[in-house]
Amino acid sequence: MLDDQKMLAEQRRGVILEELGRAGSVSVADLSRRLKVSDMTIRRDLEELSGRKLLRKVHGGAVPLPKTAAEPHFEQKRKLSRPEKIAIARAAQGFINDGDTVAFSAGTTTWHVAAALQPGHKDLTFVTNSTNIALTLQENGWDKIVLSGGMFRTPSDALVGPFADRTLRTLNADVLFLGVHGVHPDAGLTTPNTAEAETDNYLVEAAQKVVVVADNSKLGVVALARIIPLSRVDVFITDWKAQPETLREIELSGPEILVAEPSPL
Repeated sequence: MLDDQKMLAEQRRGVILEELGRAGSVSVADLSRRLKVSDMTIRRDLEELSGRKLLRKVHGGAVPLPKTAAEPHFEQKRKLSRPEKIAIARAAQGFINDGDTVAFSAGTTTWHVAAALQPGHKDLTFVTNSTNIALTLQENGWDKIVLSGGMFRTPSDALVGPFADRTLRTLNADVLFLGVHGVHPDAGLTTPNTAEAETDNYLVEAAQKVVVVADNSKLGVVALARIIPLSRVDVFITDWKAQPETLREIELSGPEILVAEPSPL
């Protein structure tokens, strides 16, 4: 049960979005009872979230917005926002220390971080559920690579499901580079696939430090499955095209913000 202290509006709306993602629908009556506020307050919250295109209001409650856009394949996504992802990858190198165990979630931005690793780093061990990242690390001469196993999921080329989750539950990492489909101040970090969200959760639990890498096109996007709230993120790295207002909202949730600058000509 939530405590008796009145929640701030944005905290309350975050709980509403979390419950919507978990249950698939929410009702005014249930939310009013759980959050200990009036029906009118909940209706105002739903109105606000609907205006932000985070849910669809229905009689007596709300449901998720319909998802119509297909998720692009890894090879297509790798070509999108390439200068921004290269800049983010360069900025991310500062969070890797000699002797670290470095974890990567599947994704094109995390792939760029892995591909940019320089041999100057010593004695690194890698953990990932991405076949693409594991192969790139091996091709670049790294040899301490733990691949999670699991069910192969396209279009992200991620390994997910019970086998992947079981492996990741037994591991620890110094730093995780986490790629996401969407970053939103209220909805947190999201992905279109529920199994991938679950596996990403185990990667987060394994890590001492969580570094999210996401280009500006991911900001304000809300996908089907929630991974974690922004309060669980230590560092958020994005690019110079990100809107300052959105970054200020994200920073209020707790992460350190790092804006990667364009590569010098």
